Amino acid sequence: MTLQNPIPVVMTFAGADPTGGAGIQADIEAIASMGCHACAVITTITVQDTQNVSAFVPLDMGLIVQQARAVLEDMPVAAFKIGMVGSVAAVEAIHTLLTDYPNIPVVLDPILKAGGGAALSNDAIVDAISQLLIPLATIVTPNSVEARRLAPHADNLEACAQEILDMGCEYVLVTGTHENTANVVNSLYTNRRLIDSYTWQRLPHTYHGSGCTLAASIAGLLGQGYEPISAVFEAQQYTWSALANGTRLGMGQWLPNRFFWAQHDEEVAK
Repeated sequence: MTLQNPIPVVMTFAGADPTGGAGIQADIEAIASMGCHACAVITTITVQDTQNVSAFVPLDMGLIVQQARAVLEDMPVAAFKIGMVGSVAAVEAIHTLLTDYPNIPVVLDPILKAGGGAALSNDAIVDAISQLLIPLATIVTPNSVEARRLAPHADNLEACAQEILDMGCEYVLVTGTHENTANVVNSLYTNRRLIDSYTWQRLPHTYHGSGCTLAASIAGLLGQGYEPISAVFEAQQYTWSALANGTRLGMGQWLPNRFFWAQHDEEVAK
């Protein structure tokens, strides 16, 4: 029997977010919006609302590997996306899987803190991400706070990006939502140089799951065969529109509307 695979498969490793705003649920929506099928490998169970994370429990390393291998041995995965890992053991598990599939592009969103400020990674996890995952990544997408944490000896964000590139990844996209600037400026680096800066209108709210949305949509576009630079630009456009059309469903941050494109309302922001 010949299998038909018209829809690219993207595998995401991330935490489960009961609000649906971030984590594995955000990844599924963003990947689906890029025309791909999302396969979700849960690394961590979280307790959170739209304001902050109050607790999380990492899954056993063996269970993470079993989830992923069950899919990898059954379906042709076109791209990987990595979000919250939750433990050093999870980093080691994902590293083992990635080394077995070296030709599949990898998008790494190094989630170190929740949007509300709760710590999601200790120093040991940060070191493991730097040593085991960044060297295998096609694109790493830290916000400016995460970039400084990953490269603590660098004296500016460009130096942070260069230090992260030196860890072995191909591209670094440093996002500027946390910077005190009128507009949001995201900067893409590769080959030890800045290759593009992207300026986006700063929106009036804070958002739960914006980084997940960006990284997952980049992975979806890579799965569709886009070159990294094109994928980064298109994913930013999509993410900005998802945020601009977001809603405040709880008492904390706004949630991106990742299916804004399916609405037929003249007021949808693009």
